[in-house]
Parts: sequence; C-alpha cells; structure tokens
Amino acid sequence: MKFIENNSTDPHFNLAFEEYVFRNLDVNEDFVLLWRNGPSIIVGKNQNTIEEINMEFVNGNNINVVRRVTGGGAVYHDLGNLNFSFITKAQSNLIDFKTYNIPIVKALEKLGVDCELSGRNDIVIDGKKFSGIAQSIVKGRVLNHGTLLFDTKLDVLSKALNVKRDKIESKGVKSVSSRVTNIKPYVKDDIDVMQFKDVLLKNIFEYFNQPVETYELSDEDRNNIQRMVDERYGTWEWNFGSSPEFNYKGYNRFEGGCVEVRLHVSNGIIENCKIYGDFFGKKDVKELEGKLLGVKYDMNEINKALEDVSIDEYLGRIKKEEFMQCLFS
Repeated sequence: MKFIENNSTDPHFNLAFEEYVFRNLDVNEDFVLLWRNGPSIIVGKNQNTIEEINMEFVNGNNINVVRRVTGGGAVYHDLGNLNFSFITKAQSNLIDFKTYNIPIVKALEKLGVDCELSGRNDIVIDGKKFSGIAQSIVKGRVLNHGTLLFDTKLDVLSKALNVKRDKIESKGVKSVSSRVTNIKPYVKDDIDVMQFKDVLLKNIFEYFNQPVETYELSDEDRNNIQRMVDERYGTWEWNFGSSPEFNYKGYNRFEGGCVEVRLHVSNGIIENCKIYGDFFGKKDVKELEGKLLGVKYDMNEINKALEDVSIDEYLGRIKKEEFMQCLFS
C-alpha cells in the first residue's frame, strides 16, 4: 500500500483526484489518501442535489456542492473534517464496508477513541456518528471512502443539511439524519486535525505491518485531474443537473397575498411551471410561468431570467424576493 499526499482543499479537484487514482493508477497497487475539503456538501451519486441541501444557507455561506461517484447520502465537509480513501483490489463484487474500515477503527482505538462500526456504513462513538462511509467497485478495484468528523463546525453542518423534503418529490436516494459528534473530545492527546492526520496515517500502515511509503503523481496525472474538474466536477451539469427528475411545491403567505409554485424539473432544467394564489396582477401569470421554462433550477440562473421582469405586474403586491422564497424555500 502507498500513500498519495494531496494538500488541496478544493472539493472539485479533490473528488477528481480521488476518482483519477481509483480508475487510472496501477491496478496492482493499493493506495490510501487522507485529504480535506473547504466548506462543502458532497452528495451521493444517486441523489437529488436540491433535495439534500439548504439552498439559501449554502448560497449565503459560500458552501460548495459537489457530486461524488459513490452512492449513499449527503455529507458536510470543512477543514475540521478529515476524509480517508482506500483504493484496493476488490476481494469480491459485493459491497463490503467492514473489511475495509477495520483499519480506521483500529487506528482510532490507538488514539484512545472507543468506537465501533454501526449499521451498514457508519462508525460511531457512544451511538453518535462521526464517519459515513461509501463504496464503489469498478473492474476489480474498490474505492472505500469516508468522513472523519474531527473538529467540524457541527452547527454549520446541521444548517447546511437542514432540508424541507416535504416540498420535493423525486426518486433520488434520501440521506438519513443521524446524531453526530466530533472525534477530538475523545482523543486522549490534545492534537489538531493535521496532527490527527499524521498519527492516523502512521497507525493505518502499522495495521498493515508496513512502513509509510509514498507515491508521487506526475505532471501528466495532475493535468488529467484538472481536465476532469473542467469537464465534470466543476460543472453545474454534474453537480446539479445529474439529479433525478423531481416535482417541487413551494407555498407562502405574504402581505400581498399567498403564492403557490409547482415545478417539474428534469436534468436540472425547469420543464413545467404553474403559479397559483390569491394575488391581483395586471398581466396573465402564464407569461411569468413561460419565462421560467427551460431555465436551470438554480437561484442565480432564475434571477437572471427574471432580471428585467416586473413581478408586480403578474403578482400584484408580491415582491420579487418573496416570489423567489416560494421557488426555493
């Protein structure tokens, strides 16, 4: 097994980095990665992104949203969270969380952390989750990766993933909410996340009875990773547009009346829009509905589409900001 250092904190680059190692490096070699992302939500391959995030909070706090290539639920990352990736030869074609995560549990035990594998794909302390794990198997290779909430801002995590799913109907895989905790309060030594990374790496290799050996990527490797960012991981189409089609219903009552919006979204694009309410407008609301057809279901894109539109002409005393609340609340 070899360790590949990655000091980037850009989630778009890091997820491309991980997939590139998984799919393109020496198939006869096993690799381990330990890496961090800046504030971001990482959604599962089969999830509806909009259904998993608090859009208003995410946009207001500059939190990145990136889709990964493995299944499972959405997770929050920041610089207090450490991610691990094991890329190895698959022992079978079956998803197997236990085998690949025992090294993490054993390494944490050496740090004085009494933890255990729980359910299908979590690691917990005192029944509280600090690690969510996902896997993918492709052509005899397995990618097993997960989070390690070491000193994450849990209040931000809860707000970023606080979603009103009753407004959305889709076939996307739903995340399961869990009680979560950080690792740091349970570690016997007073260390920060980077010291934690170093100790964890040493203990992982000790588990395999190996010295830490590193592998260096070439300039060509790094150029190929950047190409993956430019063509996929950094694009709206991958991170949002790849979501399953869904129906959205938003409703609110304002001083100027009540508004209900119903949307059908496919590949991230608004395909149908209906607006109802007891508002009084001068123009036919069907014209306003038409202005949203073919637009990406994205706050910035919808703002652009309505930039020169006088909302009051269609919705009376309803303000544009209030109408946007109905689209994304």
